[in-house]
Amino acid sequence: MSSSLPIGELFLLGFRTPHVPPWMRDFARDHGLGGVILFDYDCISRKYERNIFDPAQVKALCEEIHALPSRPLIFIDQEGGKVRRLKEERGFRPLPSARQFGRLTALERLEALRPAYLELRDLGIDADLAPVVDLDIEPDSPDIGSAQRSFSADPRIVEDCVAALVEAARSTGLKLCLKHFPGTGGAKVNPHDHVMDLSDCLTDTQVKIFETLAPRVPMVLFSHGVVNQWETDTPTCLSAVAVRKLREWAPGAVILTDDLQMQGVQKLMTTGEASLCALRAGVDFILIGNNMKDEQDESARYAENLLEACEKDASLRDAARAAIERIRRLKA
Repeated sequence: MSSSLPIGELFLLGFRTPHVPPWMRDFARDHGLGGVILFDYDCISRKYERNIFDPAQVKALCEEIHALPSRPLIFIDQEGGKVRRLKEERGFRPLPSARQFGRLTALERLEALRPAYLELRDLGIDADLAPVVDLDIEPDSPDIGSAQRSFSADPRIVEDCVAALVEAARSTGLKLCLKHFPGTGGAKVNPHDHVMDLSDCLTDTQVKIFETLAPRVPMVLFSHGVVNQWETDTPTCLSAVAVRKLREWAPGAVILTDDLQMQGVQKLMTTGEASLCALRAGVDFILIGNNMKDEQDESARYAENLLEACEKDASLRDAARAAIERIRRLKA
């Protein structure tokens, strides 16, 4: 690697092919690589022709990824319902939506989860970007309620559902990630398309769910939602104030940005600028999906820019080292 600081460990990257592309091999060799995220649908080509075709192909791809230097973790969004990258028509296990899941009995929940989680691990997937613990306070919200991505408006049901996920994940060795901090169920806009202001819809009850559950799950994904009471005009995933709050509850948690290519960030700054802001805020994983935009060829430059910034700023370098240590503990 080009430096004693393996800056690539901070990146969680997507790519657009059914095999590991050369640029990702080079990135992992030169900088290390923390994680990889898989998608079935490519937003740029508008086709279900990206990383996922059938179980045998996904398993072979995961073996390729794990063979890269620094053995990246493999992530997927397999929430259930509309948000599941592994679909039955491709030969994968079914999984109900969060709303449906919230209406099941405790036994039915485990019966739904275990086969799906065992399949994820058998394929070689390390981490599921779930559960969503946003409260269903606005059923018509474009990214949560209308997509049935919330378990319930009742925090007790949300906690019971998460308990089932944690039990199933622990028994299979799957890593989970709470999202989307601090809770986006009341948002009126979709962060894929717009800057999302949560200042008037975020409740203490919603924030309390993250405080309660963060110590039980190894990772927390931060949303693009702006909470002006915390830090003015700053997406939560780039907010040092938001990061400090979460660290008070779960000091060892690995914190992820949501995808920095969403318009909730892109309308404010570039991907490279956001990457630096995220590290300054104290975030661990910088998620760049290369799905809403194709910036694959920029990946090495983003890593090199962060490395250069760390070489000039001792406090930033210390933040990077601390983040790398948390990510490596997660890998171990």
